[in-house]
Amino acid sequence: MDYQKITIEANGEEAELDCYLWSESPEYANGRKRPCVLILPGGGYSFVADREGEPVAFQFLAEGCQAAVLRYSVLPARYPAALLQAARAMVLLREHAEEWNIDPDKIIVQGFSAGGHLAAASGILSHTKEWLYEVGCTEGENLPNAVILGYPVITSGQYGHRQSFENLGSTKPDDEIAQNYSLERHITANTPPVFVWHTVED
Repeated sequence: MDYQKITIEANGEEAELDCYLWSESPEYANGRKRPCVLILPGGGYSFVADREGEPVAFQFLAEGCQAAVLRYSVLPARYPAALLQAARAMVLLREHAEEWNIDPDKIIVQGFSAGGHLAAASGILSHTKEWLYEVGCTEGENLPNAVILGYPVITSGQYGHRQSFENLGSTKPDDEIAQNYSLERHITANTPPVFVWHTVED
């Protein structure tokens, strides 16, 4: 296995992308590429949960996938640093697809809690002009092929996790950030396939 740590910068903030990559092996010989999972741990946009990072990556490695964990910017950093870092991580994985033996058409983003909000935003809002301009990519380059959400933060409404939105930079429930990133309002036919799971407490 190959391990690489890459620094991703956005909005004056730095994030770390930890890549866990299978080398060539007999079952993936003759140019066969592996799916890749970009993992976004939770933490309410105030910290990045270690238990939802590397341990999850090794589970996906055991299933034959390539895996990457993004330790995105959290407090005191605010919107849009984490969102742009996630988009740049997706673009980076596609740019290195040949070198890292990744199938560029099978890049999935997996997020937990606030990381689930970040993952869902990656799938739902990647086409917006702000994201494309700031990330410096063309439409589709930063779009995951599928999204896995574990007990995600989604809405800023009645049942939302208000603290996550406040840590992101929202000052009140109906401000611009809350409106734009209350993600249930922005799902379209172009949103990639999503698998959502939660726990009994949720």
